[in-house]
Amino acid sequence: MALIYCVEDDASIRELIGYALESQHFAVKTMADGKEFWQALEEEKPDLLLLDIMLPGESGMDILQKLRSQTAYKSLPIIILTAKTSEFDIAKGLNKGADDYVKKPFGIVELTSRIHAVLRRCGQQEEEEDTLNCGPISLNEKRHEVTVDGEPCQLTVKEFELLRYMLINQNIVLTRERIMEAVWGFSYEGETRTIDMHIRSLRQKLGDASRFILTVRGLGYVMKGE
Repeated sequence: MALIYCVEDDASIRELIGYALESQHFAVKTMADGKEFWQALEEEKPDLLLLDIMLPGESGMDILQKLRSQTAYKSLPIIILTAKTSEFDIAKGLNKGADDYVKKPFGIVELTSRIHAVLRRCGQQEEEEDTLNCGPISLNEKRHEVTVDGEPCQLTVKEFELLRYMLINQNIVLTRERIMEAVWGFSYEGETRTIDMHIRSLRQKLGDASRFILTVRGLGYVMKGE
């Protein structure tokens, strides 16, 4: 079930989109502005974002540009919702990195069709782009290989999964509990210090590239992308 985030300041439109997409078997979270969106993004990364352009405070264009400037969200599928119908405004959104646009007022059938199309298209791109990068660190998922400055880096299975999870969630602070659930699983009964031990080992193997893994005191860790 794909997770869709919708940032829209009009409550009636938010409610309509939420109801319609849930009936199409999507998981949906709606937000009224950029502040709510960034808070939600710290908790979970969506599979697709519906982004209104005219928002109070931080505009949709600003949010779009900020997302595309971060490695973790460069490939996040984004559809902009806009009441601005001029070619210039639409082109501006697409040039800033939107994958598609839907003009207001729109029909739910059109919206869901656009969502399915973008998810299919981006899914094909993700299959081709199976390498995760951060600075000199490169992780190839299909070949299960890690290199640092082009040199092989031998990791254990858990170290590989830990690094992969952090690369996917670059610039997001990950608590020890979230890492435990994602890498070790909900049923794992070990202590969270297991994570600290694996982080220490991973840093040793990454050498100078370990500088990209930062400790957030009292919370956990973050992989800081360039």
